[in-house]
Amino acid sequence: MKAATDKNSLFDAKIRAEIDHWIAKYPPDWKQGACMAALRIVQDANGGWLSNELMDDVASYLDMPPIAVYEVATFYSMYELKPVGKHKVCVCTNVSCMLNGCDRIVEHLEGRLGIKFGEVTEDGRFSLKEVECLGACGGAPMLQIGNKYYENLTPDLVDSILDGLE
Repeated sequence: MKAATDKNSLFDAKIRAEIDHWIAKYPPDWKQGACMAALRIVQDANGGWLSNELMDDVASYLDMPPIAVYEVATFYSMYELKPVGKHKVCVCTNVSCMLNGCDRIVEHLEGRLGIKFGEVTEDGRFSLKEVECLGACGGAPMLQIGNKYYENLTPDLVDSILDGLE
Protein backbone atom coordinates (compact mmCIF):
# COMPACT_ATOMS: atom_id res chain seq x y z
CA MET A 1 0.00 0.00 0.00
CA LYS A 2 1.40 3.38 -0.95
CA ALA A 3 0.51 6.34 1.20
CA ALA A 4 -0.64 9.49 -0.50
CA THR A 5 0.30 13.04 0.30
CA ASP A 6 -2.91 14.63 -1.05
CA LYS A 7 -5.52 14.45 1.71
CA ASN A 8 -8.28 13.98 -0.88
CA SER A 9 -6.63 10.81 -2.20
CA LEU A 10 -5.34 9.47 1.12
CA PHE A 11 -4.95 5.70 0.92
CA ASP A 12 -7.67 4.20 -1.27
CA ALA A 13 -11.45 4.48 -1.20
CA LYS A 14 -11.89 1.26 0.79
CA ILE A 15 -9.47 2.36 3.51
CA ARG A 16 -11.01 5.84 3.67
CA ALA A 17 -14.47 4.26 4.00
CA GLU A 18 -13.30 2.03 6.85
CA ILE A 19 -11.71 4.96 8.69
CA ASP A 20 -14.78 7.13 8.02
CA HIS A 21 -16.95 4.40 9.57
CA TRP A 22 -14.97 4.83 12.80
CA ILE A 23 -14.90 8.61 12.58
CA ALA A 24 -18.71 8.59 12.41
CA LYS A 25 -18.85 7.03 15.88
CA TYR A 26 -17.51 10.26 17.43
CA PRO A 27 -18.87 13.81 17.59
CA PRO A 28 -17.67 15.93 14.63
CA ASP A 29 -15.06 17.76 16.72
CA TRP A 30 -13.63 14.48 18.07
CA LYS A 31 -12.62 12.59 14.93
CA GLN A 32 -9.20 11.94 16.48
CA GLY A 33 -11.06 9.37 18.61
CA ALA A 34 -10.80 7.10 15.58
CA CYS A 35 -6.99 7.12 15.75
CA MET A 36 -6.56 3.58 17.08
CA ALA A 37 -8.96 2.12 14.54
CA ALA A 38 -7.36 4.10 11.71
CA LEU A 39 -3.90 2.84 12.68
CA ARG A 40 -5.17 -0.76 12.76
CA ILE A 41 -6.85 -0.40 9.36
CA VAL A 42 -3.76 1.14 7.76
CA GLN A 43 -1.43 -1.37 9.42
CA ASP A 44 -3.51 -4.32 8.17
CA ALA A 45 -3.47 -2.91 4.64
CA ASN A 46 0.32 -2.48 4.80
CA GLY A 47 1.31 -6.05 5.61
CA GLY A 48 1.09 -5.66 9.37
CA TRP A 49 3.24 -2.62 10.13
CA LEU A 50 3.22 1.19 10.15
CA SER A 51 5.80 3.42 8.52
CA ASN A 52 6.31 7.03 9.63
CA GLU A 53 4.80 8.12 6.31
CA LEU A 54 1.63 6.13 6.97
CA MET A 55 1.33 7.51 10.51
CA ASP A 56 1.77 11.03 9.11
CA ASP A 57 -1.05 10.34 6.66
CA VAL A 58 -3.32 9.09 9.46
CA ALA A 59 -2.52 12.27 11.39
CA SER A 60 -3.38 14.40 8.38
CA TYR A 61 -6.62 12.53 7.74
CA LEU A 62 -7.72 12.91 11.37
CA ASP A 63 -6.47 16.51 11.68
CA MET A 64 -4.05 15.56 14.44
CA PRO A 65 -0.42 16.49 15.04
CA PRO A 66 1.79 13.61 13.86
CA ILE A 67 3.37 13.33 17.32
CA ALA A 68 -0.04 12.46 18.79
CA VAL A 69 -0.37 9.55 16.35
CA TYR A 70 3.20 8.41 17.08
CA GLU A 71 2.39 8.42 20.79
CA VAL A 72 -0.55 6.06 20.23
CA ALA A 73 1.41 3.79 17.89
CA THR A 74 4.37 3.47 20.26
CA PHE A 75 2.30 3.02 23.43
CA TYR A 76 0.10 0.10 22.37
CA SER A 77 1.70 -3.26 21.61
CA MET A 78 -0.68 -4.11 18.78
CA TYR A 79 1.02 -1.64 16.45
CA GLU A 80 4.23 -2.58 14.68
CA LEU A 81 6.77 0.02 13.55
CA LYS A 82 8.85 -2.34 11.44
CA PRO A 83 7.97 -5.23 9.12
CA VAL A 84 6.67 -8.42 10.71
CA GLY A 85 6.34 -11.98 9.52
CA LYS A 86 3.28 -13.35 7.79
CA HIS A 87 2.46 -14.99 11.13
CA LYS A 88 3.17 -12.74 14.11
CA VAL A 89 3.53 -15.02 17.13
CA CYS A 90 2.75 -13.02 20.27
CA VAL A 91 3.79 -14.82 23.44
CA CYS A 92 2.45 -13.69 26.80
CA THR A 93 5.19 -13.57 29.44
CA ASN A 94 3.19 -11.94 32.23
CA VAL A 95 2.76 -13.45 35.70
CA SER A 96 0.22 -16.22 35.05
CA CYS A 97 2.00 -17.39 31.91
CA MET A 98 5.38 -17.10 33.60
CA LEU A 99 4.23 -19.23 36.55
CA ASN A 100 2.87 -21.82 34.11
CA GLY A 101 6.02 -22.22 32.03
CA CYS A 102 6.03 -19.61 29.27
CA ASP A 103 9.82 -19.55 29.48
CA ARG A 104 9.86 -23.15 28.20
CA ILE A 105 7.52 -22.14 25.36
CA VAL A 106 9.68 -19.13 24.46
CA GLU A 107 12.83 -21.27 24.47
CA HIS A 108 11.11 -23.82 22.24
CA LEU A 109 9.87 -21.17 19.80
CA GLU A 110 13.28 -19.52 19.60
CA GLY A 111 14.89 -22.87 18.84
CA ARG A 112 12.28 -23.95 16.34
CA LEU A 113 12.12 -20.63 14.47
CA GLY A 114 15.76 -19.61 14.89
CA ILE A 115 14.81 -16.09 16.01
CA LYS A 116 14.47 -14.09 19.21
CA PHE A 117 11.79 -11.62 20.27
CA GLY A 118 11.55 -8.73 17.80
CA GLU A 119 12.97 -10.69 14.89
CA VAL A 120 11.56 -12.15 11.67
CA THR A 121 12.53 -15.49 10.13
CA GLU A 122 14.64 -15.27 6.97
CA ASP A 123 11.74 -16.53 4.85
CA GLY A 124 9.42 -13.85 6.30
CA ARG A 125 6.94 -16.42 7.57
CA PHE A 126 7.20 -15.78 11.31
CA SER A 127 8.00 -12.99 13.72
CA LEU A 128 8.18 -13.41 17.47
CA LYS A 129 6.89 -10.81 19.90
CA GLU A 130 6.82 -10.68 23.69
CA VAL A 131 3.56 -9.21 24.97
CA GLU A 132 1.99 -8.38 28.27
CA CYS A 133 -1.19 -10.03 29.46
CA LEU A 134 -3.51 -11.13 26.67
CA GLY A 135 -6.36 -11.80 29.12
CA ALA A 136 -6.34 -15.60 28.99
CA CYS A 137 -4.70 -16.27 32.33
CA GLY A 138 -6.81 -19.38 32.99
CA GLY A 139 -5.24 -21.02 29.94
CA ALA A 140 -1.64 -20.07 30.66
CA PRO A 141 0.82 -20.37 29.07
CA MET A 142 -0.67 -18.94 25.91
CA LEU A 143 0.10 -17.15 22.68
CA GLN A 144 -1.74 -15.32 19.94
CA ILE A 145 -1.29 -15.63 16.19
CA GLY A 146 -3.43 -13.26 14.16
CA ASN A 147 -6.81 -13.11 15.89
CA LYS A 148 -6.58 -16.59 17.42
CA TYR A 149 -5.54 -17.50 20.97
CA TYR A 150 -3.80 -20.78 21.78
CA GLU A 151 -3.86 -21.82 25.43
CA ASN A 152 -2.41 -24.49 27.74
CA LEU A 153 0.67 -24.69 25.55
CA THR A 154 3.27 -27.42 25.49
CA PRO A 155 6.19 -27.64 23.08
CA ASP A 156 4.36 -30.40 21.15
CA LEU A 157 1.22 -28.27 20.88
CA VAL A 158 3.29 -25.31 19.67
CA ASP A 159 4.79 -27.52 16.95
CA SER A 160 1.34 -28.69 15.92
CA ILE A 161 0.09 -25.06 15.73
CA LEU A 162 3.06 -23.90 13.66
CA ASP A 163 2.83 -26.92 11.36
CA GLY A 164 -0.84 -26.10 10.74
CA LEU A 165 -0.14 -22.60 9.45
CA GLU A 166 0.22 -22.04 5.71
